[in-house]
This record gives sequence, structure tokens and C-alpha cells, in this order.
Amino acid sequence: MKQTKKGQVKGKAMFLAVMLLAVVACSPASLQKTGKQGGGWQKLFNGKDLKDWVVKIHHHEVGDNYAQTFRVKDDVLQVNYDDYKTFNERYGHLFYKTPFSSFHLKWEYRFTDQWLKDAPSYTYRNSGIMFHSQSPQSILKEQDWPISVEFQLLAGEGDGKPRPTGNMCSPGTDVVFEGKVDDRHCINSSSATYAWNQWVKAELIVLGDSLVTHLINGDTVLQYTRPQIGGGVASNYDPKIKQDGKRLTQGYIGLQSEGQGIEFKEIMIKRID
Repeated sequence: MKQTKKGQVKGKAMFLAVMLLAVVACSPASLQKTGKQGGGWQKLFNGKDLKDWVVKIHHHEVGDNYAQTFRVKDDVLQVNYDDYKTFNERYGHLFYKTPFSSFHLKWEYRFTDQWLKDAPSYTYRNSGIMFHSQSPQSILKEQDWPISVEFQLLAGEGDGKPRPTGNMCSPGTDVVFEGKVDDRHCINSSSATYAWNQWVKAELIVLGDSLVTHLINGDTVLQYTRPQIGGGVASNYDPKIKQDGKRLTQGYIGLQSEGQGIEFKEIMIKRID
């Protein structure tokens, strides 16, 4: 049907109003307040043991929790190196047993005073949570990092220099940042710098293969879109897994061990419809 000029103006106004509502509905605040989240919060960590979690450490087979790297003590989940003699590039991850697509994840973390001196210097007061990861069963024995996206966790090094936390790193992946595919391995957030032994609250809101939001202590510190396979850093993976350009619509969540001790608690998730 042919529209009059008045009708066209009215139609454009309605279109803009609908688009604005869509943007607001997808914002982190709206997802938490308007019932767009599916079901209630689910505990991923029960505070007692590692039930429902799967370990994969570089140089070791799936399920081998070398030297009890991941352990539970005093109701917190620890990355602990008490029983290590050397690090020997044992980059590790503790994966939850099932994958997620659209979700709101929250947790608290703090670093410990453990750091193995034969670990790379960049691992000092550095850890992370991986998401949209390949399954632990598909990670080869000599593969260092899983093809995934990382919510990077950092703390100040004690030199007074800013060191934001809640950054994005991309082993074997790419993201779209500020309107274009960004080939940097890590993109810094706008967060403050926190002391290593301070409990910090972190949140991750993922809408499938579209919008990803990082929050620290309740503040949005980073947003990007379209997580996809690509880029470098990860090595010794099965080439069938690394299909560059493939959008990541879902995957596994994993806690990282890189030679720096860290503690996690209150790990909760809510699926988003």
C-alpha cells in the first residue's frame, strides 16, 4: 500500500521507537530487571567439592588434576600450587560439565600470594574465566589453551601503575570491538585497579554470538560482540576444531590456572531466554 508523506513520517517514528526499545531490552540492567532471564540462579560450585567439573591441564590427559591444582578449602575453590616443584607450562582449566549459550554468570575472586617463578612473567597476579570454549574432551594433551574467549582477571603489581581487571583475551578467537574485528589478543576494560588480596565481584553477560558484557563490582567495564573462531595464541589444537570465522553461539565455562594462585567463590549462573 502506498504511504502518504505523513504516514511515512509516522512509520519512521514507530520504527525508531521499536529499535530503541530493543536496545534497552538487551542492556545488562534491563536483563537483570525485566524478567528476560530464564529461570533462577544455579550454583555451579557447591562449596564442598569439584563435582560436575572436569580438569584439563597442558601435558596431561583430560581428568588428571595434577598435584591437586584445583581443590576446595574453607568453602572456596582454589588454584593451588603447594604440591608443584616446577610449573613446566602446565596451563590448566577447570571446566563445568555442560555448555551454555546465553547466560549471566557471576562470581567473586581474589589472588593468593602463590606464584611459581618459572611461570611466564605475565602470569603474575593474572588468571581468568574462559567461556564459549571448546569441550575439555576435545582439547589435545599438548594443547596449551582452549579455543575460547577469556574474561581476564588481573590485580595491581604493587608499582602504582594502573592494571585494570575484567579485560577480554582471545586464545584462538576474535571479537568485534567498536564496530570491527579486533585482532588484539587482549582488550583492556575501563575498571579500576584492585589489590591482589581483595575480594572482587565479577559478572559476565553473554547473549549467544551477539553482545558480551563484562562487569566489575556492579559497573559495566567492557562490551563487544560476535565472538568467533580466529586469531592465534592457542597452539597444538586439532585443526578440525579451529574453523576460522565460525561464530561462537555456545561453549564451556572454565576457570584458569597459569602459575598464579587464586580463589573463587559464589560461582552462580542464570540462563537467559
